[in-house]
Amino acid sequence: MRSLLLPFTLISALVLFPTCSCTMMNNNGPNHNSSLAIATTSSLVTYHKGPLLAGPKSINVYLIWYGLFSPMQKSTITSFLASFNPISHQTPSVSTWWMTTQAYRDLGGRGVSSTVRLAGQASDIKSSLGKTLKRADIAVLVRRAISSKVFGVDQNGVYLVLTSQDVTVERFCMGSCGFHDNLAVSTRVRVVYAHVGDPATQCPSLCAWPFAAPAYGPPGQPVLRAPNGIGTDGMVMNIATILAGAATNPFKNGYFQGDPLAPLEAVTACPGVFGAGAYPGYPGKLFVSATSKASFNAYGAGGKVFLLPAIWDLVSMSCKSLT
Repeated sequence: MRSLLLPFTLISALVLFPTCSCTMMNNNGPNHNSSLAIATTSSLVTYHKGPLLAGPKSINVYLIWYGLFSPMQKSTITSFLASFNPISHQTPSVSTWWMTTQAYRDLGGRGVSSTVRLAGQASDIKSSLGKTLKRADIAVLVRRAISSKVFGVDQNGVYLVLTSQDVTVERFCMGSCGFHDNLAVSTRVRVVYAHVGDPATQCPSLCAWPFAAPAYGPPGQPVLRAPNGIGTDGMVMNIATILAGAATNPFKNGYFQGDPLAPLEAVTACPGVFGAGAYPGYPGKLFVSATSKASFNAYGAGGKVFLLPAIWDLVSMSCKSLT
């Protein structure tokens, strides 16, 4: 299973893109480039000749809400997923961020799909498998949703299980902020599934940094204000990371560095980098809202703003951030 390693993490939306009332801030960090160590190790991200979630089909995301989520959490996350498709709006945007994955191509020369869409949702409010889950239980939930025809079989889909803050999942907050894997739904068909949890109470310092004080690393950097709440923004960052990894390395033989069972992928190859000048303990230059004082680097649908991690760019051979 591919984990989102810790750094040092059917709804239509009304598409609104606000005028920026924000400034670019250093967040009290000095002005210098991303660390050489990141560039040196990330340059080893290579293609292992396997299939990708490639275009022209869209990547369809099927959400399973496991546990109790607030309407605001659901609205923010579905707005984020509605933000991937390129349309004319204020930049930098979620769709701008996703464009970096287009350089990841399969043996046929097809790039990762340029479109991501929310294709379906299901809720398990009562936490039917309990509130202490094994990773294998995530696969059980996905298999059950497919076998009961809540969702169809989609080989270009990602079946994403989101767990609420009162649900614990094996290895979540203990070396991982989420993971993606694949499972067989028939003798010839495998599908991609994933998990991301709400870190608000379990491990905000690990899976919602820089919106919470880091558990490790140099002290003294101020905690940034989250635009949508610490737990929700932590989930958004980790969903972004997992989707990029699932699209570029869905079956353990795509793009990665290192051990295929614990690889560094498109985003995890750039740990802790969110803006220009990032270094361990400092996320880099970001926008700061003049009204809410929240930090972000991407505009999205529904009037939302988000903080998205850097992606390893195969064109420039560097960690590419939006700001």
